[in-house]
Amino acid sequence: MRYLFLLLFCTSILSSDMLYSFANIQFNYLDWSNATEQQTAHGDFAYLTLEGGAGWNAAEFYGNFNIENPLQHYADDTPHNLRFTTFGDLDIKLGKDGWRIHFQDFHLSEESFYTNDFVAGISYKYRIHHFWIKPFLGVHRTENTYFNGFNGYMAGWVFDYDFALFGENFSLYQWNEIEFARKEKIYDGHFGLNGDIALYWNITQHLATAVQYRYADHKLGNTTYQSAFIYTLKYSF
Repeated sequence: MRYLFLLLFCTSILSSDMLYSFANIQFNYLDWSNATEQQTAHGDFAYLTLEGGAGWNAAEFYGNFNIENPLQHYADDTPHNLRFTTFGDLDIKLGKDGWRIHFQDFHLSEESFYTNDFVAGISYKYRIHHFWIKPFLGVHRTENTYFNGFNGYMAGWVFDYDFALFGENFSLYQWNEIEFARKEKIYDGHFGLNGDIALYWNITQHLATAVQYRYADHKLGNTTYQSAFIYTLKYSF
């Protein structure tokens, strides 16, 4: 049902003027901190990302698809198994100001576990010069191997800042999610933190590289704080 309303709405706006679009492929390597590896079952892994988005007069859409451990097999032992994740973000504009109806959906699939987190709520996009930020707040529903139902609320933000330094072009990007009043029992506590902050060096119009700091607390199947660095090579079409 979630994907059906996305398809129907996106189809309805294809006749309106497209304001922008983008697409890229990324090669990433995630390196967990020593403390995280000692306290969890996480393991370092490579992953491939297909990312894209578009904006119309009526809405904006962003999505990505990740293949984690692409050279491994689906039946391999965790954390060295093949995994797939998808994420979609749809904002329906409410007039000419920055308010939007906000939907986002995350799905992870592996042989012995799956999870799907769906959020519906409100967002506001503010833009000035080379900076934009979009905070959001919504109702959170989780479906996974162990739990199915209302799972509290999610608040957060996404921002991007483009700047030049020493004659080179850079971008500072962050996504951050805060879960609260959760009902899910596999975590100790009702609060969760999940996010990433990245510094991209835009070498050319098509080629960029980045260092990302990945963090989570009471998320990713663990109740401890987790952190990692991600090294990224991105090619934009």
